[in-house]
Formats: sequence, structure tokens, C-alpha cells
Amino acid sequence: MAGPNLEVFKFGMYIMFPIGIMYYFGTNLDGKFAVPDFWPKPGQTHKIPYDRDEIAKEVERLTQRNIEMRKQKQMEEARRGLQEQSREQGS
Repeated sequence: MAGPNLEVFKFGMYIMFPIGIMYYFGTNLDGKFAVPDFWPKPGQTHKIPYDRDEIAKEVERLTQRNIEMRKQKQMEEARRGLQEQSREQGS
């Protein structure tokens, strides 16, 4: 077999490898792995409404947005229907 030197080397590797990994990844994490401007600033995020007035305004805004989206969808469907009718008449 290989002898006691190999066993000492293997034992040293078994002990030092995890310690080396922990030392490399455990120190200076911000310098090694931080991405600048990863998290948004407080002014760039949404503000959750807590007051009744703010909640009512937000609900009103969402309903208006939904109404506009429905109108756009209906306009798009009508436009597609007209295009299909013109294609059928042209054929």
C-alpha cells in the first residue's frame, strides 16, 4: 500500500479543505459577491397605503386602469373583427 505519508496527507486534506472553503467564502462577502445597486432605493419602490383615504384612492386608480384595459381590449377585438371581415370580402 501507499504508507503512512499518504494517510497523513489525506487527513490534512480532509481537515484543511472545508476550513479553506469557509475561509474563502466566509470573509469579505460584500467585497467579493456584492452587486452594486441591486436593491431599489426607497423612492423607487411602491408605497403601501395604510389610511382609508389612500386605500380608496388606490382602489379607484385600479378600477380606472381596469376599465381602460377593458376598453383597449374591446377596441383591439373590434379591429381584428373588421380586419377579418375585410379579408373575407376580399377573397
